[in-house]
Amino acid sequence: MNGLEILETGPLSLIQDLGRIGHLRSGVGVSGAADRRSLRLGNRLVGNNEGAAGVEILLGGLSLRAQQPTTIAFTGAPAQAYHDGIPVGHSSVISVRPGQTVRLDYAPSGLRTYLTVRGGIVVPEILGSRSTDTMSGIGPAPLEPGVFLPIGPSPTAFSPVDLAPVPPMTNETLDIRVVFGPRADRFTNPEILVQGRWAVSTDSDRIGARLDRVGDDELLRRTDDTELPTEGVALGSIQVPPSGQPVVFLADHPITGGYPVVGVVADADIDRLGQARPGQHIRFVGA
Repeated sequence: MNGLEILETGPLSLIQDLGRIGHLRSGVGVSGAADRRSLRLGNRLVGNNEGAAGVEILLGGLSLRAQQPTTIAFTGAPAQAYHDGIPVGHSSVISVRPGQTVRLDYAPSGLRTYLTVRGGIVVPEILGSRSTDTMSGIGPAPLEPGVFLPIGPSPTAFSPVDLAPVPPMTNETLDIRVVFGPRADRFTNPEILVQGRWAVSTDSDRIGARLDRVGDDELLRRTDDTELPTEGVALGSIQVPPSGQPVVFLADHPITGGYPVVGVVADADIDRLGQARPGQHIRFVGA
């Protein structure tokens, strides 16, 4: 069988593209890669359209065997890759022959590594996308050992570079830009959001980054305990439950919610937040 044979998956490996657009009225979220920038870069490296489906690998640990000649790239969290046991560069173009294996170590920083394949991964589309939505269950099942990933026709374009110069990904405090509203008036101290630091909770996932307070700084306090009518919530919304500890909605977030949204993360910083590891510190700044 042609394509890529999955040998190991690490903690969680999912097929993702840029999501299913245009179905919010039907209650279906966009989903897609948690770090869209890294998926786009990987697809450019292998000559694909930026929206082609790849594999989002949580922390690392993936290994695979090629069943046909192909070209791949790894982007995002900098897990070391090995091509038939030989280390290869991150964010670089890797040519693989039939029978050869590629293995990923675990990433020392960042959270999600992306595997892109020349031609893209062509599992069946659901509502116009090959993405796995972990909240709704729409899309392909998480990858398992023994699965074969079919590859699409090779595009005619080639990347002009073999290695993309990208800034290093670290575990240092992330400055995340935020715009206040639409429900900042539901808090007695909304300015507390941009004071001090927050830490990504171990309870975080693709639905949302749950945040714990660092040190003795205040938590967000509501003006009253009455609940809002359910309303739409966007990617990057910072929803605050009664505990006062915010949740930043990520790729698989619900499209409606009842807790007040104190602010929304700037779109340019959502990909960075999608790479934040549990325990990593976040500092919100006004956009």
